Amino acid sequence: MATSVLVIGTGTIGEPLIGLICDHKKDFGIDEVIFHKRTPLKTDRSKVLDLIERRGAKLAVDEDRVDDFAELGMKASYVAPEALERAAVVLDCTPVGNKNKEELYGDYIDNTKGFIAQGSEFGFGKMYARGINDSALVPGEDKFMHVVSCNTHNLSVILQAIAFPAAEFDRTAAASKPTVGNTKNLESARFVCIRRSNDISQDKGFMPSPVVDKHKDPKFGTHHARDVYHLYNTMGIELPNLFSSALKLNTQYMHSVHFALELAEPTSVDKIRETIQRNDRLAETWKTSVNSVFSFGRDHGHFGRILNQTVFCLPSLHVSEDGRSVTGFCFTPQDGNPLLSSVSGMLWYLDPSNYEKRTQVLEPYFFDEV
Repeated sequence: MATSVLVIGTGTIGEPLIGLICDHKKDFGIDEVIFHKRTPLKTDRSKVLDLIERRGAKLAVDEDRVDDFAELGMKASYVAPEALERAAVVLDCTPVGNKNKEELYGDYIDNTKGFIAQGSEFGFGKMYARGINDSALVPGEDKFMHVVSCNTHNLSVILQAIAFPAAEFDRTAAASKPTVGNTKNLESARFVCIRRSNDISQDKGFMPSPVVDKHKDPKFGTHHARDVYHLYNTMGIELPNLFSSALKLNTQYMHSVHFALELAEPTSVDKIRETIQRNDRLAETWKTSVNSVFSFGRDHGHFGRILNQTVFCLPSLHVSEDGRSVTGFCFTPQDGNPLLSSVSGMLWYLDPSNYEKRTQVLEPYFFDEV
């Protein structure tokens, strides 16, 4: 029986995810990549036709939109119910994943191995970030998976690299196996997520000046620290004293994160760099500007994305004299880290026993240095 996957949405996550799966579907053991688009637009026609004609994906649309798409030269292969019926895995890249789960996915739960939603959809299912909590996934039980946001990925791996470095690490496994060391080593962590105002593909939402976010969560500040706590909690780990703040800058390039960690045991810049260099999901850079890091991804990544989960800015890394206070900046490959976890989650649903090996085809998009 043919194996089909369905990606819902063609935005900043959906479009590169469709392309990534299409380009490697043979290695992934996938026969058919279907993508669903809701609205027929002339401005999106070039994107849709490229995904169909050059990438080999098949278009699915709502039943009442078939003719509208056809009039614009975009012929659908399936209507939405047919695509959902065929899909072994559904990857929802829309901001309404929870609504779709409530209103739609229950009708297809018996024929679908799993459903995956993206960062904004808190509560959709078990939280997941590749290389952090793979051990928490339970075959046959976790039908719904929530790939955490780009900055939540970043905060999680900052903690993993600096506060919880594993004694041993198998680099060839691309960090899919749990690599969380002594979680009692963390005494507190504060983060400031410095976010782009919108993506370069978006025309709306740009801000003329920096805008700070409210601290809506009384314990964690913003959702970033809250989500990190719940991500680690899937493994039964209770992280202490996490707090995050956020602001948006008038840039379209990429996010940055400032971190300040207090540790029980001393570390050093050399120890931190050793951990970074042992982990394919982590990259380092001597660059200090966002545009130069972003430009590297545009020139060398897949669809302009690197798949590392963070890029440590080495010139900013500082360790106190006693080795217990660590501060610095990281750059967030904002589309790359959810793409990696989405593909990993998809492959886990298709074959939990072999997903780590199949994911290795993405290794060319991990960089040691940016």
